[in-house]
Amino acid sequence: MIRVVFSNINRFIIFTLLQVLIIQNINFGTYFVPMAQVIIILLLPLQLERVWVLLICFFVGLTLDPFYNQQGLHSAAMVFLGFLRPFVLKAIAPREGYEDFMKPTVQSMGIAWFATYSGLLIFGHHLFFFYLEIFRFNEFWSTMLRVLCSSVATFVLILILQYLFYRNEKTVV
Repeated sequence: MIRVVFSNINRFIIFTLLQVLIIQNINFGTYFVPMAQVIIILLLPLQLERVWVLLICFFVGLTLDPFYNQQGLHSAAMVFLGFLRPFVLKAIAPREGYEDFMKPTVQSMGIAWFATYSGLLIFGHHLFFFYLEIFRFNEFWSTMLRVLCSSVATFVLILILQYLFYRNEKTVV
């Protein structure tokens, strides 16, 4: 249990620093906004209670908001991601269910499952984030293009990070 907590704290520190110090300072253009912090929530243990997921999401978002000069936008989008997570996990659950202490990684769950899981959650997070940021529908198609491009960029980034950091990890926490 302690190992799981320290693993998640390390993940939070590494990926928050990656987002704030490196990714934020690279100009990918208007439509590509990769968000590495999403991986922190995607890789939380599957059995973690919903209230803890939501609190962790809020804390991650609250940590990022000052670096982006935003008042709660990341917090709201991350909490929305945490809210969606159990519904997505239930919708894509294997017939036999999830094993105890199974980690939601490419290595333990397979690329098809992880692509569905992360793709749905990344798209939901980005949809909420960018429409809350723009807060108007007269730029619907422009914002939707930004959501789609940023979702793809984030998904590719998360796959790269998965293979860099978790390629030799065991399937259980």
